[in-house]
Amino acid sequence: MSDMITADLVDLDLSADTKEAAARALAERMVALGRVTDLEGFLADVAAREAQMPTGLDGGIGIPHCRSEHVTEPTLGFGRSAAGIDFGAPDGPADLIFLIAAPAGADDAHLTILSSLARQLMNAEFTSALRAVGDASAAAALIRGDESPEAAVAGAGAAQGGSEDSVASSAAASADDATDNTAPAAGASAAAEDASAERPFRIVAVTSCPTGIAHTYMAAESLENAGREAGVEVVVEPQGSAGFTRLDPGVIAAADGVIFAHDVPVREKERFAGKPTVDVGVKAGINRPGELITEVRGKAARGEVTAGAASGAGTPVERAGDSGEGYGTKLRKWLMSGVSYMVPFVAAGGLLIALGFAIGGYKIKSAPSVMDHFVWTQTDSWAALMFQIGAVAFGFLVPVLAGYIAYGMADRPGLVPGFVGGMIASTINAGFLGGLVAGLLAGGVVMAIQKIDIPAVLRGIMPVVVIPLISSAIVGFLMFVVVGKPIASAQKAMTDWLNGLSGSNAILLGALLGLMMCFDLGGPVNKVAYTFATAGIAVSNPSDSAMKIMAAVMAAGMVPPLAMALATTVRGKLFTETERENGKAAWVLGASFISEGAIPFAAADPLRVIPSAMVGGAITGSLSMAFSTTLRAPHGGIFVVPLIGNPFLYLIAIAVGVCVTTALVVVLKGMRKPAPGAVGAGKADGTATAAAEAKQPVAA
Repeated sequence: MSDMITADLVDLDLSADTKEAAARALAERMVALGRVTDLEGFLADVAAREAQMPTGLDGGIGIPHCRSEHVTEPTLGFGRSAAGIDFGAPDGPADLIFLIAAPAGADDAHLTILSSLARQLMNAEFTSALRAVGDASAAAALIRGDESPEAAVAGAGAAQGGSEDSVASSAAASADDATDNTAPAAGASAAAEDASAERPFRIVAVTSCPTGIAHTYMAAESLENAGREAGVEVVVEPQGSAGFTRLDPGVIAAADGVIFAHDVPVREKERFAGKPTVDVGVKAGINRPGELITEVRGKAARGEVTAGAASGAGTPVERAGDSGEGYGTKLRKWLMSGVSYMVPFVAAGGLLIALGFAIGGYKIKSAPSVMDHFVWTQTDSWAALMFQIGAVAFGFLVPVLAGYIAYGMADRPGLVPGFVGGMIASTINAGFLGGLVAGLLAGGVVMAIQKIDIPAVLRGIMPVVVIPLISSAIVGFLMFVVVGKPIASAQKAMTDWLNGLSGSNAILLGALLGLMMCFDLGGPVNKVAYTFATAGIAVSNPSDSAMKIMAAVMAAGMVPPLAMALATTVRGKLFTETERENGKAAWVLGASFISEGAIPFAAADPLRVIPSAMVGGAITGSLSMAFSTTLRAPHGGIFVVPLIGNPFLYLIAIAVGVCVTTALVVVLKGMRKPAPGAVGAGKADGTATAAAEAKQPVAA
C-alpha cells in the first residue's frame, strides 16, 4: 500500500464539476506517474464501469473504479471537492472522490488492500478525517494507514501503523475473516450481552459487484455494521475479484435467513437453498442494510422461503436480473441467455453441413443414412456423415433456445418445460419464433408456480416432480392448441418474405444488417443480426435468400477488426503502443469473423471508431447482397471461403468496407492530437509532455 497512493495522487482542491472531469483530473496524475499508459483508453474503461451502475454512495463519497489493461500497477487517486460532484448517490453530490485503478490481472494481495479501503470508507471517523486534513501528504498517509485519523487532522507526521482505523489493519482483519469463516463475523457481542436470552437471529449474506473491488466490500461492511446495531449475527461472503472464501457449511446451515446483495450472479448459490431470502442489488446492501435485515427477519417469522431457492445455482442472468432493471432489460437478458447457449450448436452443425456440401455436393442431403451405408474409402460417405451429424446438431437449435430462455428466467426448473416447448415448436414448424415464445411461456409458467405458497413437506419434490410435470403440461397445451398455429403461420410468412427479397430491398437489408453487426461488436444488437441470419440457414435445405443474408452478416462482422488492424499499420502514430499491439491480433480475429477484436479500439475512442465501423459494415453488407454471394456456414471467416458462392466478389465487398472504415478512422483521429503513448506524441511541440508535467488535460 505504501506506493499505491502518494501525495502526487492527491488533489485536495479538485475543481472539476462533473464526474467525467473528476475522473480525468485524477487519471492525468496517474498518467504523469506512469501508472496509466493510455489516458483515453483508461477513461473509457472507467466510463464503461460507471454505465453499469453509478458509483456514488451515501455520505458524500464517489468511487469511480475499473480494471483496465491500461493500468500498470494498482493505484489510488483521491480528490476533495468543495462544491461537490454528482456521482448518482441518492443523498446528493460527493465531496470525497476515490479513483481506483486496478490492472486487468491484479494480484490477490493488491485487491485485498483495495477492498479494505472500500470497507474503511464506511468508517465515519475515517471520512471525517479526510474532509478535515489540510495536507496532501497527510491525506495519502491516512489512506495508506500510516497515520490515524486524529494524527492526520492534527498534521502529525508520525506513522500510526497499528491504528485500528488504518486501512492496513482493516486489510489484515479482512484476511483473518476470510481464513476463518466458521465463527460469526458480527453480532457476537450482542449475543454475549444477554447469555440467558435465546440465541440472536443469524443471517448469512453474499455481496458482489461487476468489478469486485469496491461495492462488494462496502456492502459487506455495511451489513455487518447494521447487524451489530440490530443485535443480529451477520456473516458475509464477499465474492470479489480476488476470489472468495466459502462460508463454512455449518454457518450456512445454522442461519435463519439469507441476504444476496449483488449485481453479478451469486456463485454456488445452491448452498443457500431453502431459507428465507432477500435478493437485491449491491447498492441496497450499502444504502439500506437495516431494511434488508428487517425484511429477512419478517420473512423468517412468516415462514417464507424464497420460491425456487432450492432449485440450484444462479442462472446466467440471475433469474429476473438486477433489482432496478426494467422489464425490457430483463427480457433482453433472457433472450440472450437462450441465444448464447444456441450459438455453439449453430456453429458446429452449420460448419459440418457446409463441409458435407463442399465435399459431396448438394446432392449429399439425399444420401441414405450412414448407419445403413458407409464405405470408409468413399468420399461421399464421409460427406454424408458430416452432413447428417450437422443436421442432428441443427435439430437441437430451437429446443436449446427455448430451454435456456426458460433457464434464464426460472433456473433449472425452467429447463424441462422449455425444452419440451421448443421441441413442440420444431414439430409444428413454428421455427425460431416458436422457440422464443415457448421459452418465454415456460419461464413465465415456472415463475408463477414458484410463487405459490407450498407446504414445507412438499418443497423437496417441487423441483424434481411437481414443477416439471405441471409446467410441461401447461406449455404443451399452449403450444399445440393456442399459440402454435399462429406462430407457425408467422414463421412461414417471414420465410416467404425473405425468399421474395430482390434488388434494392435486398441491398437495403444488407446495409441494415451491416449497421447492426458493427454497432456494438458482439453485443445484443450484433447478436440479434447474427441470430436472424443463422435462423434462416438452420434447416437442411435453406433458401437462397437465407444464404445471402448469412453471407452479408459474416462479411460485415469481419470489417471492424480488419479495419482497425489496417489503420494501426498505415497510420500507427495515431494509436497508442497498446492499440498497435492489439492491431496485430485484430488481423487474425477479423479474418476469423470475431467482431470483438475491435472492442479495445471502440472502448478507447467510441465516437470515432464505432460510426466509422458502421459505415464500412453497411457498405460491405449491401455489396454482399448486390453481388448475390451466398454462405451455408454460420461462422469461419476467410477459412470458409471455399464454401461461399461468388467468393471473389465476396472478398471485394469485405475489402471495400475495410478500406472505407480505415479511411474514416484515420481522418477522424487525424483531426485530434495523438493519444498519450502514441508514436511521436508530444514530440512536435512538446504539448503532451508539458501538459503531463503540469498535470493539465491534453486535448482529445
